[in-house]
Amino acid sequence: FRNTVYNLCGSKQLLGNNGNVFHFREPWEHPENQDEDQEAEVGAACAAKEGTREDGRMDTGWKKGMVKRMNSELPGLPEKVPRQNSMDELSVLQQQILTLTEEVKSQKKLIKLLHKSLEAGQREKKESGTRLSAAEDQKTLKLVHHRARQIEDLSSRLEAFEREKKELEQILTLRDKHIQELMEHVQLLMEKDHTRQEVIMILTEKMSKDPLEEAKTITAETLDKHREEIERLKGDIDAYKTQNQFLNSEIQQVTRLWTRVAENERALLRKCACLQAQNCMMESKYLTVLQKLQEAVPDLRSSHAELVRNLVQQVLQWDVKEETEETFNLNPVSEYDEYGFTTVPEYEVEDWKLLSKIQAVEIKSNNLDSQKVVEKPLHDRWNSIVELNPSAELKSLIRSGIPKEHRQRVWRWIVSQCCGYLPRHYQQLLQQSKDTSHPACRQIELDLPRTLTTNKRFSSPTSQLIPKLRRVLLAFSWRNPAIGYCQGLNRLAAVALLVLEDEETAFWCLVHIVENLMPADYYTDTLITSQVDQRVFKDLLSEKLPHLMAHFEQYQIDVSLITFSWFLVAFVDSLVSEVLLRVWDAFLYEGSKVIFRYALAIFKYKEEEILRIHDSVEIYQYLHLFTRMIMDGRKLMNIAFNDLNPFPMEVLRARRSTHREELEAKLRELEEIKAAYVKERAVQRP
Repeated sequence: FRNTVYNLCGSKQLLGNNGNVFHFREPWEHPENQDEDQEAEVGAACAAKEGTREDGRMDTGWKKGMVKRMNSELPGLPEKVPRQNSMDELSVLQQQILTLTEEVKSQKKLIKLLHKSLEAGQREKKESGTRLSAAEDQKTLKLVHHRARQIEDLSSRLEAFEREKKELEQILTLRDKHIQELMEHVQLLMEKDHTRQEVIMILTEKMSKDPLEEAKTITAETLDKHREEIERLKGDIDAYKTQNQFLNSEIQQVTRLWTRVAENERALLRKCACLQAQNCMMESKYLTVLQKLQEAVPDLRSSHAELVRNLVQQVLQWDVKEETEETFNLNPVSEYDEYGFTTVPEYEVEDWKLLSKIQAVEIKSNNLDSQKVVEKPLHDRWNSIVELNPSAELKSLIRSGIPKEHRQRVWRWIVSQCCGYLPRHYQQLLQQSKDTSHPACRQIELDLPRTLTTNKRFSSPTSQLIPKLRRVLLAFSWRNPAIGYCQGLNRLAAVALLVLEDEETAFWCLVHIVENLMPADYYTDTLITSQVDQRVFKDLLSEKLPHLMAHFEQYQIDVSLITFSWFLVAFVDSLVSEVLLRVWDAFLYEGSKVIFRYALAIFKYKEEEILRIHDSVEIYQYLHLFTRMIMDGRKLMNIAFNDLNPFPMEVLRARRSTHREELEAKLRELEEIKAAYVKERAVQRP
């Protein structure tokens, strides 16, 4: 304590000593120096910490040396203090004591801080040693993990090999069993074969012994009887041979005679056919002349006019009768064909009855010519087709017309190829039509009596096809609610029923026509696509037949008034049955493009006759009837598929799209005008 007081009061050397860590600084010193001393103390502490990191521990003797140095630097106080020290000095000393006490406390804190730094350095040293050892352990651990993975892979492979070994052992066991079974079977077969060999040996021995035994039993009398019987049979054989030779010669003579007669008959038939064809041609020309004279009756003298009228009356009394099987069957013209259509159209106007007779003669002449030149080779080609497959040859044959005996089979194949059958779908639709009444039912009932009135199978209300047609139309109306029923569908379904006979197949044929062949919205309420096709047809007519279209424009003839029904019902009730079915053959196979081809071909067929008419009323009258005058279906087919080429489908689609946009724009404009008119009327009402 004395040393401390002395240091505070009188030691000047201690005031200049800044290297000691226990150096006391007077409170009046500048704060800048205090900051520098504190920085020096912190530097000394860091140096001490670094020293502990180098050697790892602190010498305990260092503390003792520091204490001795402090004691040596503080000289002893005089034993006797003069009494004259004032109370002020005592207070100063007390203040210094307090300051030194605080300094000692700070030094103790510094020592504690150094201890903590030393401990932190030792811990860091231990941690660094631990890290070094941990790095080596990490490598060892990675190696151990690698070895463990290898052990697992080898274990899994070993298990797989063991499983494969077990499977192979099982397969080997099964094969051993199978081999054992086969060996047993072979053994059984060998035993059977051995038994059969024994039976064969026994039978062979019996066969070798029987002739000898029988020979011993046969007596001389039996031999004589057998000899006589043999001689008698030989005589009969000779007689039969002679008779057979005679009969063969007679048969040969009869065959030669029959061959001559057959050749003569065929020659006579050919000659008769040629004469009959010539007669029909002459009759047709005669009737044509009479028609021309009948048209010119007002300009003739009264006697000549009366003669012409008498000749026409005589011609109208001729009957085209169907010849019987006993006479020459040269395709005579009957009143109805095999589908029930009238072969010759009936005209209500008296002037057109002569035309009907001319058409009957033309049909007969065409039948004779086609049978002789075309129909037989065509039938042979169709008969050679066993299985139907899509091809260019089949397309050409269908365009040429399907023979009557093959038409039903081909139509069924076309419908099945293009329209997938759904099992019991038709029956479900029929049941639905029975359970619930469709809104179109009333319109269907109204149209049934008006369907194909010229066909004898639909002309009677009690016909069996009427209920079938009703069921087909009701089923379709339930299948396609967007269309329901449209006038014209009854004619399409009726033709399908006449050819296919089965009502379910006729239903799918109607589905094929409406949903596959014709464009969308063709049979809806607006008939917008039908109107589009009429505009497209006018464009094609102007392109393919410009003179005829100019003639129509000159007399202000709207062709769509005539052709709209052609497209809507595919020429039903417009063409005679033979030509109509030829058109339908190609239409079902190729689509709506065929209707455009045949519509243009019809106008091309009668172009010259139409151009000779120079009155709009007469043109309209002629256009309503001229399709029934087309009798040569083969000529019409050649015009449609040869004379009108090229006819690309892409052009047809493009024109349909263009005209549809124009028509929809006009319809929108009309709707706006209608809405504006209704609004104006509503405003004007009081």
